[in-house]
Amino acid sequence: MVLSGSDKQILTALDIYVEALESPNSSRELVAAIRPVLRDWIECPGAPTYHLTQVLTGHGCFGEYLFRVVRREPTAECHHCVSGIVDTARHTREECPAWAVPRAAVSTVIGADLSLPAMVRAMSGSEQAWRVVATFADIVMSAKEAAEREREDSVDSLPIRRRRPGRRRRAHLVAIDRAPP
Repeated sequence: MVLSGSDKQILTALDIYVEALESPNSSRELVAAIRPVLRDWIECPGAPTYHLTQVLTGHGCFGEYLFRVVRREPTAECHHCVSGIVDTARHTREECPAWAVPRAAVSTVIGADLSLPAMVRAMSGSEQAWRVVATFADIVMSAKEAAEREREDSVDSLPIRRRRPGRRRRAHLVAIDRAPP
């Protein structure tokens, strides 16, 4: 069997993805969602953005991640609803009432099932689905990041809520120092 150049590239990309999916650093839930549609996922119409990656992996401004992993929150509870539920990527994608409007836009394109496997399956087969999920991720994660910054800057901020040392934070501090009195 003779493979064309593009077939060789796809096989190489598949090998890279399979190896990456075996990594212990991979989100198990995301791995389970991508495996059945791996070839389609590689050939899908979009590329994961920063916010989309956060929504898919659960590594971002989610209470569970900020509490258990980076230890910047005193609890894992959702700050955007009054339910007292642990804020996870799944909670954000599927049920948090704060994100009902952007979630409705996703549901109209991919259907009512907003589980990670359903989203990945829809995104891997449709440019429109990819765009709507990526837009949802940008809207929601931008709002969650803004709320986290407000909590960090709060006078009542708890000692556990450490400020991020990143460029945005440094730029913000420099701007404050240069502001006229």
